[in-house]
Amino acid sequence: MTSQLPPASGASPRRRSVVKAAAATATLAPFAAALAGPAHAADTAPAFLHGIASGDPLPDGVLLWTRVTPTTDALPGSGRGPATEVAWEVAEDKGFTRVVARGSVTATAAADHTVKADVRGLRPQTTYFYRFTAGGTLSPVGRTRTTAAHDASTPGVRFGVVSCANWEAGYFSAYRHLAARTDLDAILHLGDYIYEYATGGYPEAKYVVRPHEPQHEITTLADYRTRHGRYKTDADLQALHAAHPFVAIWDDHEFANDAWSGGAENHTPGAEGDWAARAAAAKQAYFEWMPVRPSVAGTVYRRLRFGNLADLHLLDLRSFRSQQVKVGSGSVDDPERTITGRAQLDWLKSGLASSNATWKLVGTSVMISPVAFGSLPAHLLGPLTKLLGLPEGGLAINVDQWDGYTDDRKELLNHLKDRGIKNTVFLTGDIHMAWANEVPMNMATYPGSGTAATEFVVTSVTSDNIDDLLHVPADTVSLVAETAIKAANWHVKWLDMDAHGYGVLDVTAQASQMDYYVVSDKAKKDATAAWSRSYRTLNGTQKVERVYRPV
Repeated sequence: MTSQLPPASGASPRRRSVVKAAAATATLAPFAAALAGPAHAADTAPAFLHGIASGDPLPDGVLLWTRVTPTTDALPGSGRGPATEVAWEVAEDKGFTRVVARGSVTATAAADHTVKADVRGLRPQTTYFYRFTAGGTLSPVGRTRTTAAHDASTPGVRFGVVSCANWEAGYFSAYRHLAARTDLDAILHLGDYIYEYATGGYPEAKYVVRPHEPQHEITTLADYRTRHGRYKTDADLQALHAAHPFVAIWDDHEFANDAWSGGAENHTPGAEGDWAARAAAAKQAYFEWMPVRPSVAGTVYRRLRFGNLADLHLLDLRSFRSQQVKVGSGSVDDPERTITGRAQLDWLKSGLASSNATWKLVGTSVMISPVAFGSLPAHLLGPLTKLLGLPEGGLAINVDQWDGYTDDRKELLNHLKDRGIKNTVFLTGDIHMAWANEVPMNMATYPGSGTAATEFVVTSVTSDNIDDLLHVPADTVSLVAETAIKAANWHVKWLDMDAHGYGVLDVTAQASQMDYYVVSDKAKKDATAAWSRSYRTLNGTQKVERVYRPV
């Protein structure tokens, strides 16, 4: 069996995408230690120095990924190294005494020596183990899991949920803690898997925990490949990929800050080349380095199903969107402007309407719930607007979110209401804060106007949030801001502006519940993790309620 990779598609930042809305063969246990390391030392070739991964699970299959280093000079982005045959095998046991599938694929410099195998013929809702071999070298062992048959009843599905992992801002301890869990069906990564900035661009140089590679801002195919390669040397990230299949979408930093279809805030035409060429390079590197199946026209919007319990609709909110407008211009309501693009919005509406699953989950990289910050006290609005790049004293909304594309949001929410579509839950990253929201039909008349859906937003793995940017202790300034925001936005049931960590989403026929976990210190490799809060949506209610213990 062979796998195919997609063909090439097509200065310090002025504003951060952070807090944009408010201020060997290894054994499988424990995952965090045994699955993390490469099988051979860095001076041995061929070698599997960047781990192994699986993704986009189906009832009968899963996508396998690895990157082989055939010679010591065949570094990511180098274009060097000979073509190398890479064999793979899938087994029912970690000792590989019951192999159920095997094949091979050739790693070449043209695809940065990354390979994928789209394995089929597996049994539904089953745990499997996989590994790769090249030149007599064995990769680490990975564990993966298929989904339930499309119409099968399943008691539940559970995801680890993460977003916004800035290498320079801290260590990926959140990934380590998720890797150690044995109760997850998949990891849902909601974007900003990598960051494009130069070293010291964000965060500032004096707050950098560990430097990027390359150290300049990434703009070329070699740059993006090198940055992806750097990330996949992280032991905690390798452990997470080895422990669970990934389901991932991109946001802006896989390209550049505040990316849109024709450019980005953090892209200067001329000085940084042609945007279309940069975006094509970023996409090519992403599909090479991530265990993701490309869908229509090299995008990431696609749909996965987990029995008759849940459909997961995954969105691409960067490839087709109109340019962000200035706050207060009135153009946020322009029906000619779009965040999804016409084809993707129609695809989403059709999928939601035709779904017979109990839950309709939507992975969206930016927040759909409306949020206004103009009512904040002046002593908070001032510093927050400075941090968020919003106008001083103006109407403070985040035009990079669905708030900047209200016609698309209105059309989608009206569709949910008019078609009687229940149990829609938006799952969101991007803004480096944790939120639990009801999505109102009309914010001005909520709760009387009712809700169309609910939304759970997870905080960042490491990317800076309010306390980091203000360099103040956690739970000080933020507590006042959180209170003011909730007072002005009644549909916001909870938010945490300071924590770093991850979510665990548990979906059953009765409820969808998000458990929020926080890490003790993102600057420490051995950071601990602790449960913080839980919120759920009961079947049929489209409301958010607090739960006082995790699942």
